[in-house]
Amino acid sequence: MSWNRKDQHIHYAEMQYQQQSDNGLDQVRFVHQSFSEMSINDVNLTTKLGSLSLDYPFFINAMTGGSDKAHVINKNLAIIAKETNLAMAVGSVSTAIKNPELADSFKVVRKMNPNGILFSNLGAHHSLENAKIAVDMIEADALQIHLNTPQEIVMPEGDRNFTNWLSNVEEIVKELHVPVIVKEVGFGMSKETIQQLIDIGVTMIDVGGRGGTNFVHIENERREEKEFDYLLNWGQNTAESLLEAHFYRKQADFIASGGIRNPLHMLAAFGLGAKVAGISGEFLHMILTKGNESTIKRVNEWKYELSALMALVGAKSIEDIEKKALVLSPELNNWCKERRILFNHN
Repeated sequence: MSWNRKDQHIHYAEMQYQQQSDNGLDQVRFVHQSFSEMSINDVNLTTKLGSLSLDYPFFINAMTGGSDKAHVINKNLAIIAKETNLAMAVGSVSTAIKNPELADSFKVVRKMNPNGILFSNLGAHHSLENAKIAVDMIEADALQIHLNTPQEIVMPEGDRNFTNWLSNVEEIVKELHVPVIVKEVGFGMSKETIQQLIDIGVTMIDVGGRGGTNFVHIENERREEKEFDYLLNWGQNTAESLLEAHFYRKQADFIASGGIRNPLHMLAAFGLGAKVAGISGEFLHMILTKGNESTIKRVNEWKYELSALMALVGAKSIEDIEKKALVLSPELNNWCKERRILFNHN
């Protein structure tokens, strides 16, 4: 049943926490400058994501919903979002569209956080009508449309027909009454995909790179034969995906997600052109192992630490970080060379 699958996703995602893979962001280094000529108090953490104004440049990214356990997790995440003034996304609401009795596991986020910025979430195979239902379900400020072809391929009960995804996204972007974010779920994005999205009017893109929760691994664990082991490293990591997006950063606002675990990862992502960082695995692990109070405390520590790092590199705003001198690892430089990406190292 669908709610068992959702609980399996939570279980395997938490199991993966101790087996973190490389998101590529540790291969991005800022050139240290001895004079930053600013105070931590000069830092402004606000950022813009399309028409949305966010008080902080990171948010609770899509995770779950659709079971009793997911209901509790979403409730706690919504409390954390409210107490820390972070935006929050829910997991795919498709299960609640099929089974309306599961809708409360999503609706709880608006109940607990009535004035917060919330994103609903739906797969690219869904219609405009379902997109409207998804938004209305949680009174969402925006809709995430997720792209997850590798996951569907490996998922035993997954989709096998992907012919209408792009046209579905185009219709939703043009007709939906709230902004649309298109996101990958851990396999990264290419410049070709980004061009396709921009061509149909998408202006907010979550690159969702490899390095965080691995849904090929999760779905392969659910298969009896575990036969898709060879796909575990499929896709571009988060740093590579942001480099793929480099040429388009004036045409769309980019969200970095995929294994972001600390403020230095956020800083590196912003240096590569992201406006916002989406975090899932860290939040899931914290609420499952430490509880709400400790998670809220850690989020507030992240806010200070990010401000301190921005003062370290002399950046008063998120936009300023992209102007700072960066050095990429030989591996990332080789990626740029092979993909003919002209990245300005400053």
